[in-house]
Amino acid sequence: QVWLVESGGGLVQAGGSLRLSCTASGSIRRINFMGWYRQAPGKQRDLVATISRGDSANYADSVEGRFIISRDNTENTVYLQMNSLKPEDTAVYYCAANILRLDWSRQDSWGPGTQVTVSS
Repeated sequence: QVWLVESGGGLVQAGGSLRLSCTASGSIRRINFMGWYRQAPGKQRDLVATISRGDSANYADSVEGRFIISRDNTENTVYLQMNSLKPEDTAVYYCAANILRLDWSRQDSWGPGTQVTVSS
């Protein structure tokens, strides 16, 4: 069993910053890609950013230049530094990871989500 737990969400004014964290725990041999997704009310869940084990990052156009994804492989943790936040960034943010478990099986895991609200 593997689980992810996010933290760092909250309420911030437009132009402000927040840092999200997500740590994976459980039967983990290796974590391949990690990423952040978000879902606003009434909308589909969208990709925000992903990062490979070798730190190759990709971003959605809407956050390029404002958000930075990083990871600490020794801590099984991924971060999302969000700067210059806009009201349209308001959403529930979900952490995701592709995990190789100790029994050599693969598992795609999701965290429960953390709310980010940006006020205008």
